[in-house]
Order: sequence, then structure tokens, then C-alpha cells
Amino acid sequence: MIDKQQKVKHAERAILVGLIQKDQTDVQAHEYMDELAFLAETAGAKAVKRFTQRLAHPDSRTFVGRGKLEEIKNYVASKHIDIAIFDDELTGSQIANIEKELGIKTIDRSDLILDIFARRARTAQAKVQVELAQYQYILPRLRGMWQHLERQGGGIGSRGPGETEIETDRRIVKDKISLLRKRLIEIDKQSSTQRKERGELIRVSLVGYTNVGKSTIMNLLSKSEVFAENKLFATLDTTTRKIVYEGTPFLLSDTVGFIRKLPHHLVESFKSTLDEVREADILLHVVDISHPQFEEHMGVVNKTLQELHAFDKPILTIFNKMDLYEQKTFDEWLNDDIKEEILRDLKEKWERATDGNCIFISATERMNIDALRDMILNKVRAMYRIRYPYKTEFYY
Repeated sequence: MIDKQQKVKHAERAILVGLIQKDQTDVQAHEYMDELAFLAETAGAKAVKRFTQRLAHPDSRTFVGRGKLEEIKNYVASKHIDIAIFDDELTGSQIANIEKELGIKTIDRSDLILDIFARRARTAQAKVQVELAQYQYILPRLRGMWQHLERQGGGIGSRGPGETEIETDRRIVKDKISLLRKRLIEIDKQSSTQRKERGELIRVSLVGYTNVGKSTIMNLLSKSEVFAENKLFATLDTTTRKIVYEGTPFLLSDTVGFIRKLPHHLVESFKSTLDEVREADILLHVVDISHPQFEEHMGVVNKTLQELHAFDKPILTIFNKMDLYEQKTFDEWLNDDIKEEILRDLKEKWERATDGNCIFISATERMNIDALRDMILNKVRAMYRIRYPYKTEFYY
């Protein structure tokens, strides 16, 4: 992958811009901006100011209205701001118009996520996937983004393909996309061969919204050291480990986290990585129950699983971070009986919703981990009975 990042001496100071559209509440808009701030932090920026505007539809020229853009311009003029980050996709002409008004680098949510993926990519497959997504992002924006692409100075949004005039030529970009797709097909064939060589072991995959603790759970269950960090998209490449519980072996995979408004071309590029999800026999859907919008996050994951044609698989929902949930929900004046009633109601609600296929844990506090192992083992053994009835040695 072409990496055009130059050293940045300080964290880029960013302003965040978002619209509150007609189907959104103020609470949702606040949560969305919190997530955008977390994305910016993951990319190495410091969000110093947020701007939101309630509009039914984005302005075709500048995304926000004229008055709001003037407000942002005045703020940028009075402060040292390096970059403006918008929470929705911008067209090439919108980027050019906004940069002309504000006089600073402007990127959108997709560009920011691509930047993070470019930082996190480690394997050849992930690097090709990210580069392909970057070129697909650039292609429809070539006309409006030429000055944006030739900017010097590095930093967020300038990590990726193409800074010279010739690379902004549409034909060359299309040729590059075609070449990357061919390379990805070759890598996919190799990955497919590796998966087939694993034999007839039951496959279990961890899925979930980004930053819910999948890699921490992977480490606990497999007793291995998978990279885990309190940042978005800490894991890009699929990690697979062979695990044996009480004489029953199976494969456990950790996959890239899903997120709201994940760029479509990024999903398309990473579908090969998500083959682990499509080919899994059992899915472990990890949920950060301490997050105020955890139900919306579950909806995002379920929708993505449907797009991957993987939603009909057996799913065990793992509600993680129960320790944080209790910290946020209970105060020191609440008596134990009330606490127990709240927890009982919560568990009964989700046991009904998942038909009993859920468990409440804290990976960091090792809370209920033995029970989680038992549930996974029971599901794996049940799958062996269905899938490979002759492998009786794995049943008990």
C-alpha cells in the first residue's frame, strides 16, 4: 500500500461537524458525535470543538447551511485548527467548497475510517483491501478533490494513494483498482485453501461492534496474546486459534469490528476477511452492555450479518462489560435488593429476546468466564452431533 504519511509533530487539532436529521434525536446526535470524536482520537487527532445543525437534508454545496458554515469559519479563524471532520460522506465538490471557505483540510467520516484502517493494516491481505477501498473512495471525487489530494504536510486524511497529478487521472485510478482486485482474488484463493486445510473442526467466530472487547475475550478463551486496545478497529486482520475444551477441539476466530456508517466500499473490500464469519458454524455476538446505545449497536451488527448472509447461524450473545454497566447504573444509595431486581429484569428481558442464548460477563474482571466456556462447549458439541455424527469422541 502507498503510504504518504509524513511525521506530524503534534496531534492535529480538529473540529467535528454533523447534521441532526429528521429521524434523529438530540441524544442520538450527541452519541454519533462522541463516536466521531473517538474515531478522531484513534487516528491521532484532538477534537477541540463540535458543530451540529438540524437540517432535513445536507446542503448540496457545503453540506451545512450558509450561516452554520460562517460560524465555523469564524471559529477556525480565531483558533489554531488543522482539520475539519464531517460525520457523513462528502462529495468532491463539497470538500473543495468547504476547504475554500475554511482554509483548512477537510475530510469526511469515510476518509477518517480509511485513514485508521491504513494505520492498522498489517498483513498483505489487509493492506491490499485498504488500498482498494481508498482508490474506490477517491474515484468519484477526482474532479473536486484534486487540490485535496495534492496537499503536502501529511496527517489525517492524507494517508493513502495518489498525491501527484497523474495519479488523479481517472483511467489510471481505474487500472489501479482492477490490479488490486486481481491481487485480492489471488490472496483470497490462498486464504480459502488455508481454511480448507483446517479439516472438519467446528468453527466459532467472534463478531460485534468495534471496541466491545472481542480481542480481550479471544485472549481469555484461547489463552493467547491477541492485540487488544481501547481504540476503534484495534483488530483488522482475522486471528484464528485452535482451542480444546475437555477433549473437544474447535477453531475460534476474532474479526474486524463493525461500526455505524461503515463505508460501503470498505465493507466490499473486507468481505474476504469476513469469510470467517460467513463460514463459521457458530457466532459469538459480543455486546458492550455499558454503552448507552448498545441496542443500536446490536442492530448495526445484525444488519451487517444479514448482508453477509450469516444471520441464520446459531448465535450466542455475550453481554460484556457488566462491571461498567453496574458502575453506571447503580449509585451508592441503592440497596442490594433493588440492584438484584434491576439485574434480574435485565437478564430476563434478553434471555427472552435471544431464546436463552445469551450470557452476561466482564472479560476484564474475569466475571462469569467459566460459564461462558461451558456454554460455548455445549454449543460446539451439539454442532458436532449435527455436522459430524461419526466424531463421537468430540461429544462428551
